[in-house]
Parts: sequence; structure tokens; C-alpha cells
Amino acid sequence: MKLRLLAFALLFAGAASAQNPYIALQGATETVEGIRISQPRTILAVDVTVECDRTLTGPYARYAQKFLGVRASLADKTTWSITGARIALLDGATYLDAGAPAPGTTRTQSYAASDGEFARLQPDKTDLTTLSLEDAARVAAERIFSLRRHRLELITGEAGENVFGGGLAAALAEIDRMEQSYLELFLGKHVVSTSTHRYVVYPQADKKQYIVCRFSPAAGLLPDSDLSGDIVLLQIEPSGAPVAAGLEAGPKESNVVTCRVADPSTCTVLSGGHEYARAVLPVFEFGRTINVSLPRRK
Repeated sequence: MKLRLLAFALLFAGAASAQNPYIALQGATETVEGIRISQPRTILAVDVTVECDRTLTGPYARYAQKFLGVRASLADKTTWSITGARIALLDGATYLDAGAPAPGTTRTQSYAASDGEFARLQPDKTDLTTLSLEDAARVAAERIFSLRRHRLELITGEAGENVFGGGLAAALAEIDRMEQSYLELFLGKHVVSTSTHRYVVYPQADKKQYIVCRFSPAAGLLPDSDLSGDIVLLQIEPSGAPVAAGLEAGPKESNVVTCRVADPSTCTVLSGGHEYARAVLPVFEFGRTINVSLPRRK
């Protein structure tokens, strides 16, 4: 019966505690299953998304101007940037019962193509002749112009009169792939990848700012103890909003239950003078403890 009365009390407050993140039972409560002790707390999950922009220099980069008439990057470059963030409530049970991390994966790398590095076997290597770097670059440039001529002949119908429909499309796609592999030897590779990292924050009543991690444009996300990066800060601003009228029991009420009401606090993720996320979330640590009247038995 007492358990039912407690449920009625929470419904009177707005919703059951499992459904309403703004109110929860606090302290020791007697139920049909025995004594239940509850201490409401808030756990925040801060997800930070970063982008890695990598430029890899091609082995023939110094000859791009001479043979292709374009300038190519002569140095590798890696730049990281924060593209976004997200703040959300993290249920305690869900966090503690989280499954084991995903097992590691093995990727077989092709000799012909790779996102992270250049082909180990050059596409223009067809015999045992050893060429100087400049001569190899000249041969590669000649292959590029030859492929472009063949593409134009196929499109205009000057060559391959029996190539049409799906065959023509496949031939053009293969020419594009081969040309790209040659161009990368001069112009290099441009690889952009994104990743999201989760950080768990436990708010405290006497603390409104938390260093989630650190960030460096050269190294990406770093541990909060690495002073070489800029601070990624979680800032919590309590609203101080009063408890809804009629929710708290009067001083003369004797049949009450103790509850904790969370404060609707503004949570913001900041770094380098930029705001990446903002959300209003219930934080029990900045809330109030009140007594809620139980409905009288008839």
C-alpha cells in the first residue's frame, strides 16, 4: 500500500520518477520489498566530434608544375578541428551496465590503393627498367594525357565504335580511376575523417565548470592533463527557478515523502572562444529537496 501511495505522490508531482527527470525520491523509503534508499544524482555525457584533415604529398610533387602546369603541396599536413558537440543525460544504470568494448578489427591493405598512403607498386611500372624520379614523373604525366585522349575519343565516338551502353560507362569509369591514381602521384592525397569521443561528467553542487578534455589543431583531442592543448570546457549555469506552486507540502502536512527536484540548468560546451553545444538539462546537484504530500487514504 505504501508503494502505491508513493506512486500517487510522484504522479501528483508531474510524472513517475522513471519518466520525469526533474523529480525523484530521496532518502530512505519503506516499500513492500523492504527499505529503499535513494540519492538522486545527475550524470552528463559530453560527445565531442572532431575532423581530421590530412594532406599527403605525392612522390612526384616537385614535378607537378613542370609536367602538368599545376602546383602541388610539397609537405605533408594534418589539421584537426572540432566540428560539433552534444550534451545529454546519461542514465546511471545504463552507464554501469554498458557492454564490453567492441573487439579490434583487422584491415587488409591493398598494394594498389590505400586511403592512408600511396600505392606501393606504381601504376606506371611495367618493366624492370629503373628510371630516375624525374623520368618516372615524365612517364606518369604522359600516361595522364594519353588517358585523357582515350576518354575524349570514347565520348566522341572516334574510337571504340562497338563500346556503348554499360560497356562505355565501365570503360570511362576505369579511365577515371587510372587517371586519379596517376594524379595522386603528383598532387598527393586529401583524406578527411571524423570521429566522436564521449566524456562522462559528474556534476558537483559547488562546481560549475569542468575541463572535459583538451584540444590541439595539430594533435586533436587530448587528455585533460595535457597542457599543450586548449581547454574544452563544460559550463553549467543553474537557473535557480523556484519549485512549481502547489508541489511542496505545507508546514502542517504530516503525511509527506521527501523528494529532490532538479534545477533546469543551462549546459554549454566551449573551446577557444567558440560555443559548440548548449542544452537545458535537469541537474539534481543544483536543485532543492522538498516534502511532497501523499494523497490521503479514503
